[in-house]
Amino acid sequence: MTPNPPRIVLHKTADYRESYANSVQVRVNLWDFYLMFGTVNQTSQEQVEIQNFQGVYLSPQQAKALLGLMQQNVSQYEAAFGEIKLESRTGSGFVQ
Repeated sequence: MTPNPPRIVLHKTADYRESYANSVQVRVNLWDFYLMFGTVNQTSQEQVEIQNFQGVYLSPQQAKALLGLMQQNVSQYEAAFGEIKLESRTGSGFVQ
């Protein structure tokens, strides 16, 4: 007989916040993945400014789990709303 999986209860900590990001930078080393979230503001034709506001470290296992969840959710989004087109790296709204 297979035991029932544990019930997951989600709680928000006192410092929990939600933010909008249109820039994500990723750094990787042997032990973890580092995601830095920010907002892009193109101040002129020649300059794009990125205001980074949150960095998150993930274990390689959590990064791979996040990749799977994101792939699944993007596929569902595109099935409902159409293909997501990516802008060029030289325009605003890019992902690094």
